[in-house]
Amino acid sequence: MGFVRRALAPLRRLLARSGPAHDPWERLPYHLPAETFGRGSLHPFPWYFEGESHVAVTCVDDICDWLLACEYVPDPDLFRESDFWQHPLTFEQLRKGDCEDYALWAWRKLVEMGLEAELVAGIWHPHNAVAGGHVWVRYQHDGVDFILETVGRTRETMLRTFDSAKSEYVPHAGVDHQFQLFAYSGYLHSSD
Repeated sequence: MGFVRRALAPLRRLLARSGPAHDPWERLPYHLPAETFGRGSLHPFPWYFEGESHVAVTCVDDICDWLLACEYVPDPDLFRESDFWQHPLTFEQLRKGDCEDYALWAWRKLVEMGLEAELVAGIWHPHNAVAGGHVWVRYQHDGVDFILETVGRTRETMLRTFDSAKSEYVPHAGVDHQFQLFAYSGYLHSSD
């Protein structure tokens, strides 16, 4: 996530001078390159939607069930690289990966279902755990906002309403279902 901080440093300094950010989830009018999401984010986001998925899903429960059967493996162990973003079709074959691999796959599936979904990168600080760089999904269904914590190991930890989960996350950057990239004011709450 150091790359995110460096890429957004000019915006952070400008906004810090204009007053405090009150809502870390407020979107900022700042275009970001895909690489801002992490060193492993080397492709434009439409690339992650190329090719035909071989996993059929019809609802969010199907997405959760499929992810619960996957194995969390850090990039250094799986790919011998510090940060590697798998294509969702590769993730479907391996069924192994880390947070961005789980989140990219779920984001793609939600968008394919016609839902307004965002891939979000930032900091996750769940209760009683150390904060760290993370990627997750936020989506809307039937007028309700949700956070899909794709690496959760139970349905209850994976799928929560936005209002009940948002305090555990500090968003820095996002990309929506139309591949529009944006910054969040949560970046301003992060240290250099």
